Amino acid sequence: MTWLMLLGALLCMLCVGLGAPDSEGFPPRTPHNCPHKCICAADLLSCTGLGLQDVPAELPAATADLDLSHNALQRLRPGWLAPLFQLRALHLGHNELEALGLGVFANASGLRLLDLSSNALRALGRHDLDGLGALEKLLLFNNRLLHLDEHAFHGLSALSHLYLGCNELASFSFDHLHGLSATHLLTLDLSSNRLGHISVPELAALPAFLKNGLYLHNNPLPCDCRLYHLLQRWHQRGLSAVRDFAREYICLAFKVPASRVRFFQHSRVFENCSSAPALGLERPEEHLYALVGRSLRLYCNTSVPAMHIAWVSPQQELLRAPGSRDGSIAVLADGSLAIGNVQEQHAGLFVCLATGPRLHHNQTHEYNVSVHFPRPEPEAFNTGFTTLLGCAVGLVLVLLYLFAPPCCCCRRACRCRRWPRTPSPLHELSAQSSVLSTTPPDAPSRKASVHKHVVFLEPGRRGLNGRVQLAVAEEFDLCNPGDLQLKAGSESASSIGSEGPMTT
Repeated sequence: MTWLMLLGALLCMLCVGLGAPDSEGFPPRTPHNCPHKCICAADLLSCTGLGLQDVPAELPAATADLDLSHNALQRLRPGWLAPLFQLRALHLGHNELEALGLGVFANASGLRLLDLSSNALRALGRHDLDGLGALEKLLLFNNRLLHLDEHAFHGLSALSHLYLGCNELASFSFDHLHGLSATHLLTLDLSSNRLGHISVPELAALPAFLKNGLYLHNNPLPCDCRLYHLLQRWHQRGLSAVRDFAREYICLAFKVPASRVRFFQHSRVFENCSSAPALGLERPEEHLYALVGRSLRLYCNTSVPAMHIAWVSPQQELLRAPGSRDGSIAVLADGSLAIGNVQEQHAGLFVCLATGPRLHHNQTHEYNVSVHFPRPEPEAFNTGFTTLLGCAVGLVLVLLYLFAPPCCCCRRACRCRRWPRTPSPLHELSAQSSVLSTTPPDAPSRKASVHKHVVFLEPGRRGLNGRVQLAVAEEFDLCNPGDLQLKAGSESASSIGSEGPMTT
């Protein structure tokens, strides 16, 4: 009996310790404050595709990414984001929002991404986007926007990507960008709207990095000569917004929809356009050549002193003091850009953007930097020795020319010279020959020349009139033609007939 009492008491204590299955000892199946039918995972809250007509009343405070897309939301009440102090991304696409209103985003100072695409918005007021100072991406494409307030985007100082495509906008101010700061803006999508008039000078004054991300295709642009030359230049420069959608840039030749032509495929429309009015629209970029491993310094030259100077690298990185994220580029106190060790990654377009009360916010200066590898330096060549050697050789040649006897040289040259061994026609005229001495008869003391010279005579041939016909043999010395003395009369020559030559 005692054992039964002890067993019952043990079971009671066990039941009290564990409690009921639905007591506070077990965690609930759903997170605290997670709306009905929504999915909560860590800092993500997804209520997509639930047909909601209003935002849930209670939202988890730890939410950093809120997805309310693909619902039937028609309005947003002011201050509804106050509990979500950690919110970074808000997805409201594919709803039925027709207007936003004042104070809708008043408590979203940390928001980075706002998706309002595929709604029914018709206009943006001056204060509709107040409180979004940290916003970087704003998606407003596929709405029904007809009008933008002149300062609709005022306060979005950190905005880098703005998508306004697939709306019904008939105009857009490129002068002040409806309050936008061009310092950070890299992408401006205005494609597939109703833009029929564009200020070409305002378009040309945009910073180069914004031109690279300015999408104007599928708009009824006017077939203006200046606009054509400007877009043609952007296409030649390889700006991606024009290059990637070149086939979709159209214009109206006669201001009627039936006269739509493609900018870059029907050049006949612009045959009579002169490029003279387009000159001077854009400030030409400055080309610089840098060598790998060397240093480079770029200055932001402005017409008047600027209050703030920023740079944009070829990798679309905004550069401010102290410099780039990897530390390879430094922005100095005077606003200049310094690269201590140039590498291949530094090749491309550097854009300086200067702002200030006396400057236009779009005043820029562009540098197109080309990076090359240095050529190997040739070995040092000492020209002192070669110069001295050349002077010595020249001096020797001058001395030889002045003091060396030219006779020896003449004789050597003459001795080396030979007459060609060709058959002489004098050998066929007569068999008679005479041998004459080259030594004059009145110089007995002079040693006779070792060389004997044979001369052939034909005294009996008609037409010679007693003159001696001379044929020089192969051993005749041209350097001493005076050694051979002949008498012109046929009677003074000793003839021996055809018996043979006579040697003296």
